[in-house]
Amino acid sequence: MSAYRGFAYLPALTLALMLGISGVNITTRAAEVTAPDTVTIRAGTFTYRESAEYFRNGYAVDAPKVDRRGGAIEIMKYQVSAADYDKCAADSACTPRDPKAARGPKLPATGVSYDDAVVYAAWLSRKTGVEWRLPSDEELAYAAGSRYPDDALELPSDSRNPALRWLAEYEREAVRKATRNPSPQPFGTFGENENGLVDFGGNIWEWTTTCLRRINLDAVGNAVDQDASCGIYIATGKHRSPLSSFVREPKNGGCSVGAPPDNVGFRLVRDDRWYSPFLFAIRRLSL
Repeated sequence: MSAYRGFAYLPALTLALMLGISGVNITTRAAEVTAPDTVTIRAGTFTYRESAEYFRNGYAVDAPKVDRRGGAIEIMKYQVSAADYDKCAADSACTPRDPKAARGPKLPATGVSYDDAVVYAAWLSRKTGVEWRLPSDEELAYAAGSRYPDDALELPSDSRNPALRWLAEYEREAVRKATRNPSPQPFGTFGENENGLVDFGGNIWEWTTTCLRRINLDAVGNAVDQDASCGIYIATGKHRSPLSSFVREPKNGGCSVGAPPDNVGFRLVRDDRWYSPFLFAIRRLSL
């Protein structure tokens, strides 16, 4: 970009920044929306099981567990409620939830796809004057703390007997199916974790922005290639489930392997990155 073209954008950027910081309301939408309750988690270190699917010599192996530095994050204390999502639909900004989804004043929103969640986040950003977005799988793992699932089977990485892994996976899936409770429960049913996050790991899986990836390893464990599918995203609850972005009812399909989630919903992260005022202002100007 030439210097001239770069300077040509300054007036627009200045206007965007002024609107974003001042919170000027130039929308004519009427729905009353309040900012959601959040918890703030300070920066720190944690151990994270990689979300990608790993294969060595053609056989599935456990993803590596690595040390990560989690940045400070402000995330919704509760999952987005059915009532709040339905306000977005009533405002003609969101697609109504799946007709069979549970409804109630104290229930989380279910029957929503990844695409629905992204649209809701944009709507909430316009309404509150603060930028909201879905978390990544790594961010959700940091916030979920001790409640985040570890899907590893803990089998020897050099095992050449695929039957061992098949048997272990069969036993795990049998346990998952036996403990399913498909009816969405009122907020607080599953308690809160050490960070104050409520109901994570209950029977609502939560959308993240992390794409499904497959990584192939060589004989000594070095990555030789990887394939990412960004039409499929990781939803996490009692375990991770890769789901197509348009799936609203996971029990009817959309999960690549294993027991499907009981329900799928979401919670959002408050985006305080330096450029978030520009994003907010642009959303306002687009109305």
